[in-house]
Amino acid sequence: MGEEALSIDANTFQFFSRNPRGGSVRAFDPEDADALLALTRAHRFAPLLAHAPYTLNPCAAAERTLDFAHRALCEDLQRLEALPGVLYNLHPGSHVGQGAIMGVEKIADSLNQAMFDGMHTTVLLETMVGKGSEIGGTFEELRAILDRIERPDRIGVCLDTCHVHDAGYDIVHDLDGVLTRFDRIIGLDRLHAVHINDSKNPLGSRKDRHEKIGQGHIGLEAFARIVNHPALRDLPFYLETPNDLNGYRDEIRLLRELCQS
Repeated sequence: MGEEALSIDANTFQFFSRNPRGGSVRAFDPEDADALLALTRAHRFAPLLAHAPYTLNPCAAAERTLDFAHRALCEDLQRLEALPGVLYNLHPGSHVGQGAIMGVEKIADSLNQAMFDGMHTTVLLETMVGKGSEIGGTFEELRAILDRIERPDRIGVCLDTCHVHDAGYDIVHDLDGVLTRFDRIIGLDRLHAVHINDSKNPLGSRKDRHEKIGQGHIGLEAFARIVNHPALRDLPFYLETPNDLNGYRDEIRLLRELCQS
């Protein structure tokens, strides 16, 4: 994937730690990891972002689902030690009727069991839209999880532009206000990465449908403010738009053109 990123003029990329819709994982290849590490250092890549599978729900009610979440978290964090400095992003999960307080406690407990002293990976909780029983649709819920983590120097947040927009945070007309609120509740020092995606749906829809940059309800003018905002511009940005490789190349070029030197 490193060579593929270079082919579209990217200087970082996101990858799934295992099958995103299942849970199976390839056998670990230390030579492959070493080669990737050498390539990213030679080309001065920004931190890589490993994404946990969508099936991982660390606050599930079913024991089988919880067991998988615990096993996957432990395995992923141990394997990622081969890529020191990588970020590990996960959707906090859905409490499926147990209530948000129970969900927050279970997520924190799962992470505390999986994280370990001396780890080099920083775990990121992703901002979510808050649909159904999903945890993470508010900054307050994310802060509640962060407050329960036993290794606070290895935990942070990934802000997804589509998700916060769909959750009701008006990053189109009040980006400064949203980021001020984020800073007050969570702290901008906890923000380590941005998923940069447009949205197919209007503000507060709680739908979570990504759109290509500039073709959705967030729009190109808002993205120009996002990529140039002093609180965001030095963070790594990762595209999750519905695109092919050539489309990502075009979006990377577009976003760079929006950046003010």
